[in-house]
Amino acid sequence: MSRLLLVDDHPVVRAGCQRLLEMGGEHAVVAQAGDADGALAMWRRHRPDLVVTDLSLPGCGGLELLRRVRERDVDARVLVFSMLDSEPLVRRALALGARGYVPKSADPACLVDAVTAVLQGRRVLGPGLSPRLLGDGSAGDPFAGLTPREFELFGLLARGLAPADCAQALHLSAKTVSNLQSQIRDKLGLDTSAAMAHLALRHGLIASDAR
Repeated sequence: MSRLLLVDDHPVVRAGCQRLLEMGGEHAVVAQAGDADGALAMWRRHRPDLVVTDLSLPGCGGLELLRRVRERDVDARVLVFSMLDSEPLVRRALALGARGYVPKSADPACLVDAVTAVLQGRRVLGPGLSPRLLGDGSAGDPFAGLTPREFELFGLLARGLAPADCAQALHLSAKTVSNLQSQIRDKLGLDTSAAMAHLALRHGLIASDAR
């Protein structure tokens, strides 16, 4: 029986996913978490076979969780289950090591099938996501020039977090965040935090009600 860690900031979603994934008797949810820091602690404690995580998490967010898990274990398997499914975000999650990406708008059976596929060693995308995203191309991605850390910080800033809060969430110094913020603005050609938010909204990196 496979052992799963569910990560989502909505308890109702976690409960529904647990019932769905345990229904067939092949999977067991051994731990749950509502934020990235809690998820990392649960991952360290239980070392599950698969992490199923949302990306819109309190604190540093799902992409940073993905990066930290893969940094500690390059073979760790992570499946993203998110309401955000823009190509730049999907591409970035896959580049950071996610083995699959399923939109929350998909049929529930798609999540079960994706979990099975990833546990069998396959990479998988949910319905509506182009298979070409599994390739290495970055054509049309305005964020391709950002490092993983810059991309994560961009997401936090676009959601309205103050630099000091970003520093705390990412475990960075205020000076490092300030330097990264300048690099992000230079690379993207943006002058204000509002411009960051508009770009993130336009590419589906944050929900329209995130601010």
